[in-house]
Amino acid sequence: MYEETLTISNETGLHARPAALLVKEAGKFECSIKLVKEGKEVDAKSLLGVMSLSVRQGEEITLRAEGDDAEQAVKTLRQLIESGLGE
Repeated sequence: MYEETLTISNETGLHARPAALLVKEAGKFECSIKLVKEGKEVDAKSLLGVMSLSVRQGEEITLRAEGDDAEQAVKTLRQLIESGLGE
């Protein structure tokens, strides 16, 4: 298992468009990827799951992946989040 904790910097948090971008990127990996916020864990490949976390600017999330490409998946998603998720 590989995981990293990040702070969301987007002004609007993980609303529909950035959440969809995150889910699309997560879907490119074979490993299991979870997004964790305040103890609630959802599948990072599920748009409804990611949206259900209601992640706002300044909140911390943990990316947790398990499988052969887990480390690469987390690092790729971290870069995407740090880049502002297309916004």
